[in-house]
Amino acid sequence: MNVLMLLKPKKTVQYVYDYNTLRQGLERMKTHSYTALPVITSDGKYAGTVSEGDFLYYILDRHEGGMRSQEKYNIRDILRPGFNPAVKIDVTMDELLERAQNQNFVPVTDDLGTFIGIVTRQDIIKHFVDEYNNKKQGRQ
Repeated sequence: MNVLMLLKPKKTVQYVYDYNTLRQGLERMKTHSYTALPVITSDGKYAGTVSEGDFLYYILDRHEGGMRSQEKYNIRDILRPGFNPAVKIDVTMDELLERAQNQNFVPVTDDLGTFIGIVTRQDIIKHFVDEYNNKKQGRQ
């Protein structure tokens, strides 16, 4: 199976730009009830994933809790290097499952590092359940 069959394309995914302010990121997260969002650069490259915890720790470290004060910082200021790295479109399903154990979604990029979408943990689990059920019923 090809990862593209499970891919939620970029145009259907909520994400933030690395130059967005913390306030913009928090508002997007709150509006859509997400706990993490992919972060991309202005040229469309995948920069990382930002989580609720990243916002919380950054705000607590600076002792500034108001939303207004979050307008002077950018998302790129709170990105954790190496957190939720992207996979390429030729990733194996086993590797995809392994990666989904640690995060609700796995970001996917093309060979140039351009963000093309995500694969959700839910869709990966559904794929393996369907595969198991098909084998159980003698289909493949």
